[in-house]
Amino acid sequence: MCYICFPSEKNSFTPTMFIENTKNPGWIEVICGSMFSGKTEELIRRLRRAQFANLRVEIFKPAIDTRYSEEEVVSHQGNSILSTPVDSSSSIIMLAGNVDVVGIDEAQFFDEGIVDVVQKLASAGIRVIVAGLDMDFRGKPFGPMPALMAVAEYVTKVHAICVRCGDPANFSHRLISSEKLVELGEKQTYEPLCRHCYEKAMAESNKA
Repeated sequence: MCYICFPSEKNSFTPTMFIENTKNPGWIEVICGSMFSGKTEELIRRLRRAQFANLRVEIFKPAIDTRYSEEEVVSHQGNSILSTPVDSSSSIIMLAGNVDVVGIDEAQFFDEGIVDVVQKLASAGIRVIVAGLDMDFRGKPFGPMPALMAVAEYVTKVHAICVRCGDPANFSHRLISSEKLVELGEKQTYEPLCRHCYEKAMAESNKA
């Protein structure tokens, strides 16, 4: 496996991923990182390549994610791909029949059953590409993402650019006052920060 990292947009670095031909089809790829790191952009890129290769592709996302579109996976750059919104991970198994590739966006919002789902799909010979936030706004591992990374054959961690100092960023700092774990939002709600700037921002918030 080879990675080539390059700046793909103003505030993120995205890897180009090449996977060698395998004797046995079916594996799991996880794309993780902070907000604005290019996770969805990379997911769409891989799924588009699969479509260009005339593979049968099905894309899923959690039904609660309606920020840009109810039926499309949309990156912050504005690229999109048609998807099927689902309320639970079990629905993916029922809807993913007769495909070669399954894409799953915003995996951190799914229930813990998503881990078994992706493993069953991979064992059935399907390439599964999963994208999601690896940490929540508190800097804690987010939902099923750690377990998904553990069972995946390939894990790609992408980084945004810290808006305060310009270093690589892997933390999603929440700008609004809310303790809800799931708080959908964009640049008015979150900012990508490096470890140093994130810790400083959290210390300032605790003083307030």
